[in-house]
Amino acid sequence: MSSLASRANPLLNSLPHFLTWRALGFRTICSGRLGFAPSDPDPPHAGTKVLETFKEEFEIGSRLITLETGKIARFANGSVVLGMEGTKVLATVTAAKGDSVRDFLPLTVDYQEKQFARCVIPNTFMRREGSPKERELLCGRIIDRPIRPLFPVGFYHEVQVMASVLSSDGKQDPDVMAANATSVALMLSDIPWGGPIGVIRIGRICGQFIVNPTMDELSLSDLNLVYACTKDKTLMIDVQAREILEKDLEAGLRLAHPEAVKYLEPQIRLAARAGKNKKDYKLSMVSEKTLEEVRNLAETQIESVFTDSSYGKFERGEALDNITQDVRRKLEEDCDEESLNVLPKAIDTVRKQVVRRRIISEGFRVDGRRLDEVRPLYCEAGNLPLLHGSSLFSRGDTQVLCAVTLGGPGDAQRMESLVGPPTKRFMLHYSFPPFSINEVGKRVGLNRREVGHGTLAEKALLAVLPPEDDFPYTVRVNSEVMASDGSTSMATVCGGSMALMDAGIPLQEHVAGVSVGLVSEVDPSTGEIKDYRILTDILGLEDHLGDMDFKIAGTRNGVTAIQLDIKPAGIPLDIICECLEHARKGRHQILDHMEREISAPRTQDDRNRPRIATLKFSNDVLRQLIGPLGAVKTKIEEETGARLSVSDGTLTIIAKNQIVMEKAQEKIDFMVGREIEIGGVYKGIVTSIKEYGAFIEFNGGQQGLLHISELSHEPVSKVSDVVSVGQQLSLMCIGRDVRGNIKLSLKATLLQPGQSKTNNVAEGPVPAMNETPKVWASVESVSNEQDEVKPMAELLVNRRVVSSTSSSPALLIRSVEECDEEEKSAGLSEDSNITSKTSQASKRNRKSKTNLPKNDDSHSPFPSSVIFSHTEDSLNNNEAEVEAPISAKNLKLGTKVTAKIYQIRRHGLVLDLGGGVRAMYRFETNGKREFELGNELRVKCTSFSSKGVPIMSLVDAY
Repeated sequence: MSSLASRANPLLNSLPHFLTWRALGFRTICSGRLGFAPSDPDPPHAGTKVLETFKEEFEIGSRLITLETGKIARFANGSVVLGMEGTKVLATVTAAKGDSVRDFLPLTVDYQEKQFARCVIPNTFMRREGSPKERELLCGRIIDRPIRPLFPVGFYHEVQVMASVLSSDGKQDPDVMAANATSVALMLSDIPWGGPIGVIRIGRICGQFIVNPTMDELSLSDLNLVYACTKDKTLMIDVQAREILEKDLEAGLRLAHPEAVKYLEPQIRLAARAGKNKKDYKLSMVSEKTLEEVRNLAETQIESVFTDSSYGKFERGEALDNITQDVRRKLEEDCDEESLNVLPKAIDTVRKQVVRRRIISEGFRVDGRRLDEVRPLYCEAGNLPLLHGSSLFSRGDTQVLCAVTLGGPGDAQRMESLVGPPTKRFMLHYSFPPFSINEVGKRVGLNRREVGHGTLAEKALLAVLPPEDDFPYTVRVNSEVMASDGSTSMATVCGGSMALMDAGIPLQEHVAGVSVGLVSEVDPSTGEIKDYRILTDILGLEDHLGDMDFKIAGTRNGVTAIQLDIKPAGIPLDIICECLEHARKGRHQILDHMEREISAPRTQDDRNRPRIATLKFSNDVLRQLIGPLGAVKTKIEEETGARLSVSDGTLTIIAKNQIVMEKAQEKIDFMVGREIEIGGVYKGIVTSIKEYGAFIEFNGGQQGLLHISELSHEPVSKVSDVVSVGQQLSLMCIGRDVRGNIKLSLKATLLQPGQSKTNNVAEGPVPAMNETPKVWASVESVSNEQDEVKPMAELLVNRRVVSSTSSSPALLIRSVEECDEEEKSAGLSEDSNITSKTSQASKRNRKSKTNLPKNDDSHSPFPSSVIFSHTEDSLNNNEAEVEAPISAKNLKLGTKVTAKIYQIRRHGLVLDLGGGVRAMYRFETNGKREFELGNELRVKCTSFSSKGVPIMSLVDAY
């Protein structure tokens, strides 16, 4: 550029250097603009930053696991990337710097699954991840529950854990990996914590336990066990199972513990190499002096409240609050500011000591129950009759109202998690309103506690639901807590089970749940448990003052779900296994009460229960039903009130009741028709009346013939005496004639003289709307037995779909529009020259004109222009042998002749019968086609086309 400027102005060459643009710090002129030039025209290259990383590798359950720190998130107090095959999870931990005054541990655990981990852009308007999904909240609870008890007593500094999935191959569930990664991050940080912990997942397929199962293996497993522990104690258990026995569950727990312990040593090694020294954080402890002073002032009064079983939840709470106020006034008189600051914590400690001492020494609980006694129960099913299903379940002061809503497959919840199925057809939503504990509160978004309790109950009930193929509905259960005094999640399990049966859902078994607690006495010097008591069906106060909340749900056959939360730094596994038997006994007591209220699924009437029908159609028909931009589908939904769902050649109709379902089916039948079933009863309208019968329009535009002989059990001389044009009738399909007309019968639906009403044929469209979906067989998949004459009773018992045959056209599905087009193109009249039976014998060879159904070339070997014609008596003709030469006069139905193959066509043969007479033979559906010109065949005349061409069938195989 400088050379260009010099050529433009030669005077610039004579300027001193200190006056040039570059000497003044400007760039040279470029595109008419000036700019500053770098001080050094050749800056040095940047150096290479070296990241000091530390890595540990080990194997658990035949899968290689890696721990890496120092490369990512270096500013976090502790960070690690845990990898298993293609799935990698980042966990970070930080602690607040300030010393805020509080009396609890503000631990926050955030788990994130961003869609980039599986190379997907979010399907939202902003193309960003929104608020935390249910799965993310549940995974956060999986991380929170085992790490919280290991923080030191009195450590009330704010701690935040963030776990993010960096990549996912879809094989492993990242939740367990995130929990282990969090343990490593805490070990690497300077935050005081009593870890490490190990978290493992156990599955079981065909009785064999699997460590770290993949998602595909979990789909086949009857057990999904997540187990967390320290070296010698259990911290957390989460189970979803399919009625697993307690002894098998215990075996799975005892296998899980040593496998989870394998995570500990690599964490210790990595922390020794790359971890920080633990920082001395200030602990908020209650001094022994303050605790002793409060104990002297309040212990006697507190003990008197807890020994009086007549107190209710709120009466007891009010009495304890009064004791606290009395102690506060006494401390204010003494000006003891130190004790006043920690009074709530001190009072709570004294309460805890009084309750625990009485349970261990005397074996009595706060409400006067024995240790293994369940609170009084109240069960009521169907308390809201307008709902699909409802129930009210009370255990003690805990009360839950459950409601069931049924929907179609399209109502299933869409899941956007990195692993697992894309949809969920069973949902249980748990709600804990503030009035249930007599408090004022504000309803906000998803609550971790509500999501966790609802998912636990959902897991418990999922094991007994019928398979999707047998029960295609989407099911939503709403659990509304009306009153809470402990174990509302297990009350939800019981109420949900009864509501599902009230909705008519065929559950395999009733499911009940009970919460088991623990009160232990610990040796202060060693921390070992000296004595303990197991409590069945704990109160809310016993949950708060005890050591454990062990929720166990199941049927009489086994366990379906478990959730274990503890408060101390671990509980021995032997005590956990002992609790399983206590829970089983309590669960059976609750099941007895539930079964007395409702023991089997109810039979729902048409008013309440929604209806679902599943029909199979070709893709062309489905496109016709959907219409441009879904306009036809939307119109049908608006006119009928039903909802249509289309997928994989299947049309699913979801209707509020049977009336709506029938309206929707009639609409669809009008457009595409329906398979006709012999023995099915249909509603039709008389369109025209002839001497020999009436033509009926039914099944969305299908045309059928009601012969005069099928009008009544009594002789009928005139058709118009029985039916009239426009009259609606219920008719039975009894077959078809050789012209393709669907044969209908009115007398088959009427009572015979002397017949009881119970033997009458039930009216209604066929197929009837069963509770299970009906898949109609295709025309090609049904055997050919329609020409056999069967008694009507046999037709009613064994209904067969009218199918295609090699010798006569099939009963085809047609719409009204197709029928109208055929009438216009064919120009055929519904009038027939058929008269009385006495004149039919002399007019067998006369052409008869009638409105014939359209033949589908895809199911028939000859085009639809080939129309068959003979009278009703022609089927009874005796077979005759005719020797050559043959003529058109002596060729009748049933005549057997020897013919030569004159021509071979695509769908059949042209036969030479001799004497200049030609006939046609159509190929059978799956018949032999190796024919050659000039071969002789033994054939029989079965019918005549509209042009008088004989139609033959083989007598002897070629």
